[in-house]
Amino acid sequence: MTGLDIDRRVEKAKRLFKEEGYNCCQAVVMAYNDIFGMDDNTAAAIASGFGGGMGRMREVCGSVSGMVILAGLIKPASDPSDKACRTANYSLVQEVAGKFKEINGSIICKELLGLVPMGSGNPVPGESPEPSDRTAEYYRKRPCEELVGISARIIGEKIKVL
Repeated sequence: MTGLDIDRRVEKAKRLFKEEGYNCCQAVVMAYNDIFGMDDNTAAAIASGFGGGMGRMREVCGSVSGMVILAGLIKPASDPSDKACRTANYSLVQEVAGKFKEINGSIICKELLGLVPMGSGNPVPGESPEPSDRTAEYYRKRPCEELVGISARIIGEKIKVL
């Protein structure tokens, strides 16, 4: 996919998540990886550990982590001595995460999934590292496809202004 039709990119991210089985972070990153000259396998590998709120620990939503990965490509901060670049990168990360939180009430996976009350900080007891099977029931009880679409749209708007 070339070009920056954000609606098509959002649909691609949702399809990658729901139909192809990629995790939330992978779906967001892979919706835009071609713009940055990254192949699908590399994008999927880099984003693989961030699904389920970082390896199913239910911490920062994987779709938000996908935006953070892409923020590093939009506003790179590869030189640790370049404070201006680091500031620009952190500013973009805070902006996109803030927009996501404004829309959804949180950036924390366990809160977004309703496993704990918003803002409680409580752990999710007994979370296994084994990914859930992607069944109709899985999709029915999770907002993840929609969250992936929201993140893909937020970061797409930032890529659009490049």
